[in-house]
Amino acid sequence: MKRHFELLAALLSGAIIIITYLLFHDTEAAPFLYIAAYLIGGYYKAKEGITETILERKLNVEMLMIFAAIGAAIIGHWLEGALLIFIFALSGALETYTENRSSQELRALLSLQPDEATRLTGTSKEIVPVDQLKVNDQVLVLPGDRIPADGVITKGTTSIDESAITGEGIPVTKSEGHEVFAGTVNSSAVLEIRVMKPSEDTLFQRIITMVQTAQAQKSPAQQFIERFEGPYVKIVLLLVLLLFLVPPIFTAWSFTESFYRAMILLVVASPCALVASVMPATLSAISKGARNGILVKGGVHLESLGQVKAVAFDKTGSLTVGKPAVTDFLVGKTAESSQVLSAAHAIQSQSSHPLAKAVAAYTNTDSIEPAEHVTDATGQGMEGVWQGQKWRIGKASYMNSTVDQLFAEQANALATAGKSLVFIENEDGIAGVFALQDTLRPEAKAAIRSLTKLGIATIMLTGDNEQTAKAIAAQAGITTYRANCLPEEKVTEIKKLERNHGMIAMVGDGINDAPAIATAQVGIAMGNGTDAALETADMVLIKNDLGKLADAIRLSKRMRRIIKQNVIFSVSVILLLILANVTQYLGLPLGVVGHEGSTILVILNGLRLLK
Repeated sequence: MKRHFELLAALLSGAIIIITYLLFHDTEAAPFLYIAAYLIGGYYKAKEGITETILERKLNVEMLMIFAAIGAAIIGHWLEGALLIFIFALSGALETYTENRSSQELRALLSLQPDEATRLTGTSKEIVPVDQLKVNDQVLVLPGDRIPADGVITKGTTSIDESAITGEGIPVTKSEGHEVFAGTVNSSAVLEIRVMKPSEDTLFQRIITMVQTAQAQKSPAQQFIERFEGPYVKIVLLLVLLLFLVPPIFTAWSFTESFYRAMILLVVASPCALVASVMPATLSAISKGARNGILVKGGVHLESLGQVKAVAFDKTGSLTVGKPAVTDFLVGKTAESSQVLSAAHAIQSQSSHPLAKAVAAYTNTDSIEPAEHVTDATGQGMEGVWQGQKWRIGKASYMNSTVDQLFAEQANALATAGKSLVFIENEDGIAGVFALQDTLRPEAKAAIRSLTKLGIATIMLTGDNEQTAKAIAAQAGITTYRANCLPEEKVTEIKKLERNHGMIAMVGDGINDAPAIATAQVGIAMGNGTDAALETADMVLIKNDLGKLADAIRLSKRMRRIIKQNVIFSVSVILLLILANVTQYLGLPLGVVGHEGSTILVILNGLRLLK
């Protein structure tokens, strides 16, 4: 709530300044209106600066802004003081808004963790909070429920949606003895699970902890500001004091002249132009990016993007569409192609399994008679009767018939390419096979080429198996990849890449990517990603277009060039004005023109990014 009031106060202060300048600038009411702009716009930053000074017993930039505004008022330049307060207040409001966003991704993560579990005690059941579960407790998990703790299945066979952990959209079939993780979803059958880890040590909880740790780390820019903030303020204030006290003693200056020169110094040495060097350019770049489908959560992230040396990509949902699709269809000798496709649709359309949905979508034709007596063998496949003939569709191990050698060789070639195989048979034998794969995004290959042209290395990190990872990496044009990566292993890989390359960006879309996104210097989420990925990321590709990533990097590089130009120019003007002031070549009107003129010029230069 505070961030909304702070931004509103800054905008209201700006409105008062504009109205006063246009309607009341030369009236007796002007000072009182400018004082109102001072109080409204400067309240939050003044309170912050004074409180920090008292608690930490050291001066800060906020205090310098207060002194500079008071100095401008003392020498009668109310407008300049009010503008100084407004620009600094608006910058502070935007910083507060960005910082307060960092707590939201944890709520997104926690919403996926069950609060309660059904614990089995002998022949009875009881509902208990998840944090009360102990190692070796038996818990009951119904179809559709999230698993409450890391453990081992002791009874039941089901498909587990592990996308929260591995990022893979295809459920994994698991039965007695298989390990399961908290936060994953039991898709199709009743399970009994023996708890193997307390709630604070689950893989899901470790993901949350890693996000917290990564978010708490300060950027190099923030550390630099904090380190030099105090000395900068002290030097300026010391120079102002010396300029007021020393000249009347050692020169012909009067105390009136010294005070006049000291107030001019306080005004021209204020970082008004320096602040304007960064903020308008940054906001312009952020606005430009938003219009092009690139949402950046803060200028520091956009600035860092231009220094990225390597980009790591999650596979599922980032490089690929995130859903399996039929890529190949082979027909056997026991049926016609059209008959096989129709039978497959008649059966698979009655299942909610992702592979079944993909086959049904591929085989969809008009007016297909539904299959009868359809049954589902969990984790294996389905069977049913269609047009008087029994059909079975699923894994090779689920088939009653053997696959002939030629058909087996073709199927093995598809499997070697990292594709999932779904066989279909009728009463005469194997009738066909569908090869499915999470397909590459249409723009992915071109996006990788664009990054390579910019001199940026690309790496793929995935929880999928080696064969699938190798196939997708080859299709995308990525030569370096890591397969079978759990969330914590992705974090480790990001840290390795940082040591080898320097600045790293991570692109992901799932809960499992959140720790790596938070660990990378620039975290990037796909627009259709999970809430946790979107909240953790520093940047979001709103339209899921990977091609926009190279555009964002080019925009960042251009913004950095303009900011560098602005900073050099504004600092040069401040030094020139200070020199002219102490040599008595600068009068107050020319000092104001030089100071405000430099501010206007750097703002206009920054606005070029809107083109």
